Amino acid sequence: MKTTLAPALILAAAPAWAEPLTIYAPDYFASEWGPGPAIQAAFQEACACEIEYVTGDVLPRLRLEGARTRADVVIGLNTDDAERARATDLFAPHNVDISDLTMPVDWTDATFVPFNWGHTAFVYDTTRTEAPASFQALLDAPDDLSIAIQDPRSSVSGLALALWVTSVFGDEAEAAWAALAPKITTVTQGWSESYGLFTEGEVDMVLSYTTSPAYHIIAEDDLTKAAAIFPEGHYVMVETAAQIATTDQPELAQAFLDFILTPAFQSIIPTGNWSMPAKLDPADLPEGFATLPMPETALIYDAAEAEALRAGAVAAFEAGLGR
Repeated sequence: MKTTLAPALILAAAPAWAEPLTIYAPDYFASEWGPGPAIQAAFQEACACEIEYVTGDVLPRLRLEGARTRADVVIGLNTDDAERARATDLFAPHNVDISDLTMPVDWTDATFVPFNWGHTAFVYDTTRTEAPASFQALLDAPDDLSIAIQDPRSSVSGLALALWVTSVFGDEAEAAWAALAPKITTVTQGWSESYGLFTEGEVDMVLSYTTSPAYHIIAEDDLTKAAAIFPEGHYVMVETAAQIATTDQPELAQAFLDFILTPAFQSIIPTGNWSMPAKLDPADLPEGFATLPMPETALIYDAAEAEALRAGAVAAFEAGLGR
């Protein structure tokens, strides 16, 4: 797709940049099956520069390095970790136009630029399992229903579930976990382990996202996977990028942030990250995304709220599951 370059990209294209732009990113992002390689190629073509990804757990690395960090930009921090990241005082304002986003939640953060989002959901195989009609119905389902989830103490999607339970059930969150506990056969450290159990047929449902069936539709021509849609609403997780204040390449870092909300970047997200882009005309989504059912109600806490609720949400999980 040919797109008009943003002014910052035109600026960045003029010099031959001596140093690569160092971007700290999660492992999945820069992997061969993630969106990173295609984003790298598109940006490098536009700016006559190089990107170097440094992968791993972004926030722990930033906390360890502090002002000594090599990063110019970080990508992959999510809304539920944003306040902890902001507390490092390592970030500059993003200075990106965030109007006209195509997300179901308002976004006003001056530090973190959203690049994709997704509704947390339970995914199931329509040929094997009947979807519960609501979150409460899931709690009330027979105990022989088997579910795999991720641990909120180690997984961003697991934390999103804990905050989702808190958002829906409030003071009754611990009781909700206790009702769900007999159906949870596995709590994994991360998403990939859980999803692998589901695709191998070892569990009936798995904690994932409403966009996960799009992978099966587009990549596998498999129409049997679906997300259960609940009238209580679904928790939204947003992934973001930010610029390090001490970067010695502020113009190039700003150019990359400006690039994030352009069609050239955003069009990579649906099938590069199997997620919803933060700013893309719905008409430009791949067909497998356009047909996905979406919740009517989007639930989210802002960064400060999520941080304030984190400990209580995890404690409810631990108490409800006896962990």
